[in-house]
Amino acid sequence: MGKRFNWLQTMRSDIEAVFDNDPAARSVLEVVLTYSGVHAIWAHRVAHALYKRRWFGLARLISQVSRFFTGIEIHPGARIGRRLFIDHGMGVVIGETCEIGDDVVLYQGVTLGGTGKEKGKRHPTIGSNVVVASGAKVLGSFTVGDYSRIGANAVVLQEVPPYSTVVGIPGRVVRVNGQKVKDKLDHGNIPDPVLELHRQVTAEVAELRAEVERLRAELAEERKRREAEARESIGAAAAKPEREHV
Repeated sequence: MGKRFNWLQTMRSDIEAVFDNDPAARSVLEVVLTYSGVHAIWAHRVAHALYKRRWFGLARLISQVSRFFTGIEIHPGARIGRRLFIDHGMGVVIGETCEIGDDVVLYQGVTLGGTGKEKGKRHPTIGSNVVVASGAKVLGSFTVGDYSRIGANAVVLQEVPPYSTVVGIPGRVVRVNGQKVKDKLDHGNIPDPVLELHRQVTAEVAELRAEVERLRAELAEERKRREAEARESIGAAAAKPEREHV
């Protein structure tokens, strides 16, 4: 009975996490029936229990069935804490050796994966009360500290201190303990690398055009000078025989 009670308590806390993080949640029945993030977490808890008992094949089967129905792939070996909230969830991937603390929020398209070059512990350790925004990729066997924030579409490849905000590609820490590390960068204002490249190319094209116009003007002046010199030479040559004749 004690073990069953623990499972029920865990499921209840998973539902509470939804109401704590999603203002669109209206009822427990709606959460239980329609939230794919909750379904994926519950399926993972079953698969993880089987994985720890070395029933690897059945555990992977459950995880793949869950992936088919929810669009969320969680390896049975991943260790997940309490009250994880996966919002929308489509495209979320959590690797085998990933560890996630309590009260973590993951948005759609998040990858907690490896770089493909490591053995053993290959995936990140996510601290408690961490938020990983849409499309972010956290790759490698390092730790993301408690209460950190990973910005949308960031690619994090190295350790993140607690209470930090990370944005960009590759990920850069822009806030620590609420203090800015770099200006004009924050969780809600992430630079677009494509836009930045477009601006740089546009500026360079404008400089090249200005340089071409300057060279054209110089060539035109040089051409006028040479034409004037040529006319003077022709005039002098025409006048010389007349003087010799006289």
